This record gives sequence, structure tokens and C-alpha cells, in this order.
Amino acid sequence: MSAARIGQAARESVSGLPPAFWWLWTSTLVNRLGAFVATFMTLYLTVDRGYSASFAGLVVALHGLGGVISSLVAGVMTDRLGRRPTLLAAQASTAFSVALLGFMEHPAAIAAVALLVGMTSNASRPAVAAMMADIVRPEDRVRAFALNYWAINLGFAISSMVAGLIAQHSYLAGFLGEAALTLTCAVLVFVKLPESRPEKAATQTAVEAEVGLGTVLRDGRYMGVVGLSFLISLIYMQGAFGLPLAMGAAGFSTTDYGLVVAVNGILIVLLQIPVTRFIEHRDPQKLLVLSALLAGYGFGLTAFGGSVGALALTVCVWTLAEIINSPTQMSLVVRLSPLHGRGRYQGVYTLSWAVASLVAPLLAGTVIDRFGAPWLWGTTAGLGTVAAVGYWLLMRNLPRSDGGVAGAGASGAGAGAPAPASAPAPAAAEG
Repeated sequence: MSAARIGQAARESVSGLPPAFWWLWTSTLVNRLGAFVATFMTLYLTVDRGYSASFAGLVVALHGLGGVISSLVAGVMTDRLGRRPTLLAAQASTAFSVALLGFMEHPAAIAAVALLVGMTSNASRPAVAAMMADIVRPEDRVRAFALNYWAINLGFAISSMVAGLIAQHSYLAGFLGEAALTLTCAVLVFVKLPESRPEKAATQTAVEAEVGLGTVLRDGRYMGVVGLSFLISLIYMQGAFGLPLAMGAAGFSTTDYGLVVAVNGILIVLLQIPVTRFIEHRDPQKLLVLSALLAGYGFGLTAFGGSVGALALTVCVWTLAEIINSPTQMSLVVRLSPLHGRGRYQGVYTLSWAVASLVAPLLAGTVIDRFGAPWLWGTTAGLGTVAAVGYWLLMRNLPRSDGGVAGAGASGAGAGAPAPASAPAPAAAEG
């Protein structure tokens, strides 16, 4: 492909999105550039502070538990207070709690502040997703979510390298650096991003005000998406939990694991935008089924990876699944969310990932210890198969914005279609 064609494709990938999206995108990138705590928490506790692996595991679990707690609370705040206030509060409190964590000495204090960091850092996710859905046209949502996911991975890839160098000299500098960048995001949101929460018409107020957490939990199709997201999350998180355990048991070094898992971030940075251009107007049902199978069997192939090169090839398979699944599923979540309940719906969706982050390490450790690594990879293949069948059943007869039906043709409006036809009936106010 010529340089001119590449340039044209790049311009088309970023064209047509509103300025507010790019400020939100910039905020995401800056925030991920400072992702120090999530990356180096275990090493900080065991290497720098000399705590046991079991204590480090407890602290990491508490950090994840904080995310579980804040998912629902932040979703309600996003709808009731607005996207901008929730985002400002989450980022400002994250900056404070991360800086505070760097100065904690007593084990109980470290554990308590780690829980607080997990709560505050996860609280921005429902607000970001809801704001993005508010400001981006339905037909552009797959592309917008893909660009945001690309920013997350680009920021994480850069921060991992830079933070590693910082950690060699001072872990405290890493904590304070993340706090400073997160506070920068808060300032950016305050200065550049207006509130995007849709105003309710007088005729809508009485009905839409009744959308609560109970409404989300009774929405069968949506909760099906949340359940499938949980299964997919369990699979993907084995890249961080099951894969290093299995590679270590097989005699591979930490350097080998670093090389293998680096393929994931590199491919996302290189392929997320071009792959999204290819899939954004294709049938979301088929894309989600395909991504579930690629994820499950991509990890399943790890059982046959006897070398670093072979393992890197398996990472290529499940990374392609991740590239396809993330923007497609996020757009489906928005599509199934009622306009004035997006915060609560996004909060419940975020909960699926937070709970998976608690369950995935337990699954990996238990299966590998009791049965061996091949059983873990067989389990991921089974989970991928179940998720694929689930997506196929869930999206049958799901209306598209063009009047067609998801799964009925090879292309169409995609997962970015608006949600009125599939929004749940209102119920009593909750949450």
C-alpha cells in the first residue's frame, strides 16, 4: 500500500468525530500513560517493601474489590449527577489516593488505601463510556470505541516501559507521577469537556426517572451481554494470570513471558484501527461469535506452545479476538442502554470485568495446581465456545437501525445502532 493510501486511510479513520471526543480521547491517553499502580503493585510490595506473595495477592485482590464496589456506585452517579462531575470526582480522588498509597508504611494502611485506589480508579469508566455514547453519532460508535481502546493500549505500552525505568530508582516517584498525570486529566476534563448528559423532555421525565439498577438487572438481553462479557473477561485475563504461571511451571523465564505478552500490546497498537475499518459496518452477531471462538481457542492453543515463538503465535490469535470484540461489544452495550440510563447500564457492564479480575486468578491457580496447565487452556476453549453460542442466541432477531435484523445479513448498521427499540420497559426507581 502506498504512503498516500495509508495517509488517506488514517484520515478516514479519525474523520467525522466531534472535538469533545478527542478531548476525552486525550484524557484517556494521558491517564493510561500514568498507569503505574496497576502494573507494578505486586513488584512494589514484594521487591521494594519485602512483603510476602500472599500479602501482595491480598492487596491486589482488595484493589480489584474496590473496582467491583465502585462500578455500580459510579454508574448511578453518572446518571444522577452527570458525566462530567462523576469523571472529575473520580480522577481527582484517584490522584489523591494514589499519592497517598506511596507514603503508606503499615500493612493495614497499605491494604486499606489499595482498596480506595481500586474504587476511585474504576469509578471513571461508566462516565467515560456514557459520555462517549452521548457525543458520538451511532454510526461512528464502533470506530470511536476502537480509537479509545487503541489509546488505552498505546498509553499502557508506553507507561510500562517508562514506569519500569522509574521503578528502578524510586517507586514513590512512580506513584507521584501517576497522581500528577491523573490530576492533569481532571483539569483537562474541567476545562475542555462540557456536560453531555441528555436533557429529559417533559414527557420523558416521569418514565425515564424510573430507570434504576433494578431496571438493568431485569433486562434479560442486556444481562445476557453482561454475563457473556464476564466469560470473555475470564478468558482474556488468563494472559495476565494463567499464562505467566504456566510458562513459569514449564521453565520459561520472566523475560520470555515479557516478550510473549508484549505481542498483545504491539498488535493492538498496529492493527486496532485498520481492523476496525474493516469490521465497523459488518454484522455484529457474526463478529462477536467469531471473536469468542478466537479468544477461547487462541488460549486453548497455548497447551501446544512449546517455545517462545509458538506461544507468541497463540497471542496473535487471541489478540485479534480482542481487537474485534472490544469495540463491537461496547457499541452493543450502548445500543441496548436507554438514553437516560446509560450510566447505570455502563456501571453494570463494568462490573462484569471487575468481578472477572477477582475470579480469573483463582481459576488459573486452582486449575493449574490441581489438574495442570493443559486443563486451564481446555477450559478457556470451552468458555469461548459457550460465549460464541451465547452471542449467537442473544442477538437473534435483534433489530438494526436500518430496519433489518442482526445476524440476517453480512453487513448493516453494526453494533452502533441506537437503542430505543430494544430499551427495557421502565420499572420502579432503584439504585
